[in-house]
Amino acid sequence: MKLIHCADIHLDSKLSANLEGDKRKKRKNEILESFINMVMWAAQNHIDGIIIAGDLFDTSSISKTTASFVRNCITDNPQITFYYLKGNHDVHSFLYGMYGAEDEYPNLKLFGEEWTEYALNEAGSIVLKGVELTSGNCESIYNSLVLNPGAFNIVTLHGQNSMYQSKDKTEVISLSSMKNKSIDYLALGHVHRYEEGKLDNRGIYVYPGCLEGRGFDECGIHGFVELTIDDDTLEFNKRFVPWGKRRLYEIEADMGGCRDTVEAVSRVRKAIDESGALKEDLIKVIIKGEVDSETDINADFIMHQLTDEYFYIKVQDSTRIKMNYSDYAGDISLKGEFIRLVMGSSDLSDDDKAQIIKTGLLALRGEEF
Repeated sequence: MKLIHCADIHLDSKLSANLEGDKRKKRKNEILESFINMVMWAAQNHIDGIIIAGDLFDTSSISKTTASFVRNCITDNPQITFYYLKGNHDVHSFLYGMYGAEDEYPNLKLFGEEWTEYALNEAGSIVLKGVELTSGNCESIYNSLVLNPGAFNIVTLHGQNSMYQSKDKTEVISLSSMKNKSIDYLALGHVHRYEEGKLDNRGIYVYPGCLEGRGFDECGIHGFVELTIDDDTLEFNKRFVPWGKRRLYEIEADMGGCRDTVEAVSRVRKAIDESGALKEDLIKVIIKGEVDSETDINADFIMHQLTDEYFYIKVQDSTRIKMNYSDYAGDISLKGEFIRLVMGSSDLSDDDKAQIIKTGLLALRGEEF
């Protein structure tokens, strides 16, 4: 028995935080292509089933193109069973509205708000059980989960590990409450990076992460998990399969002692080269470090110099001005008065003061900021 465990595809995501125009459209299409290519890979590698542990879609507004391709992925591959668990971004109206009755699509299996169980092999020795978490059932599901200790048990849920906080509204999964339930593989969704750990003496839990990073909070390698289970011994192995057309990188470049923007561009190029980022990737560079108050480092110009070299690049200026503020205690210039005013504020943090002084000095020099 060979399975794929994936999650958090987020088809039709708006991608408006960083991209615009043709690049945004291209990236949206690439996320759809990534899912289609994964299904093609599954067919070529004789995968029996694909577990989608939530958030196949990003919103309830699904384009006709996306709907058609997802439908074709399912109907064109009857040898693969798709086990689709709704996530906090998903809506069932797409499935029921677009596909019609479930019995017309025998290789599409859904879950409900009570535990739903599927036997994955003829012997019934490999079992998948899942439930869609809601505010009404998230406390009761643990006591109602009953599994056969003699089977290989996969349990799928979509929610946030209770050890971490999420920026999205979703139900919390208590891993400690899933212990000693005869779970062999807990197939989770919602966390957008690969994460695995020991559940108890018998089982493990795995978040496969998303197939493609969409923002700079999703940097690094993404992909899915291939799970192989021996039908006779019920022994299993898993492997993470790297996927995705592009990767996102957040790279820091130290500007300490930098003399000007020309040198800054050189340092940024070096930092990007050392990161391993490729021309097709999306890159966010954070320039950091202390620089002299008279040093000219123009983040917009740095970005302009590199724009044509990468699919997408942005430069964030987090440098600080290197100065001894006490030197301006008796300075009668406008600069001195400004620095004393900011430094005397009790409502600002040290970081805020440094940023305000930096912006003010640029303004006094007649430069854009």
